[in-house]
Formats: sequence, C-alpha cells, structure tokens
Amino acid sequence: MSIDIANESGWEADEEAILDVARYALDKMRIHPLSELSVILVDSEAMEQLHIQWMDLPGPTDVMSFPMDELRPGKEGEELPQGLLGDIVLCPEVAKAQGAAAPSQHSMDEELQLLTVHGVLHVLGYDHEEPEEERQMFALQKRILDDWRAGRGLGGISPAPTTH
Repeated sequence: MSIDIANESGWEADEEAILDVARYALDKMRIHPLSELSVILVDSEAMEQLHIQWMDLPGPTDVMSFPMDELRPGKEGEELPQGLLGDIVLCPEVAKAQGAAAPSQHSMDEELQLLTVHGVLHVLGYDHEEPEEERQMFALQKRILDDWRAGRGLGGISPAPTTH
C-alpha cells in the first residue's frame, strides 16, 4: 500500500501512527495492496478554505475526504482492482479541541487516528448522512480502530462522533 503523508499544519503529530492506522484500515477493508492514498495535515485556515469551497460550510472541520477512483471494499476471494484512493485532509488543531472535549478526553494523536479511519471509510464510499448509514459506518470505524489499538497494545477509546 502506498500512503503518502504531508504535514503542512505546523503541528507536531504522530505521522507513523497515522500511516499505520490507515494501512491497517485499508488492509481490513481488503483494498488492493498496490493502491495509493494521500494524507495531508493542514492548519485551521487551510481547512476552513477547503470546507467552504467543497461543502459550502463555514469554519474549519476535522477531516475531509476526496475519493478518486471510487474503489470499494473487497470481498473474500474477490480479485481487487488497484487504483488511486484519493486524499484525506486532517486538521490537528480541530482534532486537539475535539479530543479534549470528548467524554474520554483523549489526545490529539488519538483523535487524528480516529479521523484517519473515518477518512479511509469515506474514500471507500461509506457515509453517515442517514441514521442507518451512520450506525454502520461508526460501528465499523470503532471496530477497526479498537482492533488496531489492541494489536499495538493500546487501550481503545470511545470517541465522540466527528463533527463534519
């Protein structure tokens, strides 16, 4: 899996964990191992501009996803196509505030890990516009994140839903 990360935010972030959780999520979703993903960390001003431009909503948000080749999760025994998954844009400043405000009061890096999985699911076609879609997506997001953390010897957190 080719995953590029660019931290243009000016914030220190655990980029290795972001790469690792993205790779784990893509493996769990049976995405072709030669597919490509880009993860970009930006400051709140850049995120606000993207949020206005693409969603017509004010203020910065936590994560935005820009799917490219519309790849979908694979099924067991299925030959998977490879391609460009797209871009995930994260905002550490918003992640820090959300982590601190969450009932579990977790770190910015823990929130960025959650948002990375959230972004991966979005580039794979998952959404949370409808209540059933939200239940399905957030349950899958939690399962992937908890499994990844358990494999790293980290405790799971019960994250608050993302705000975007």
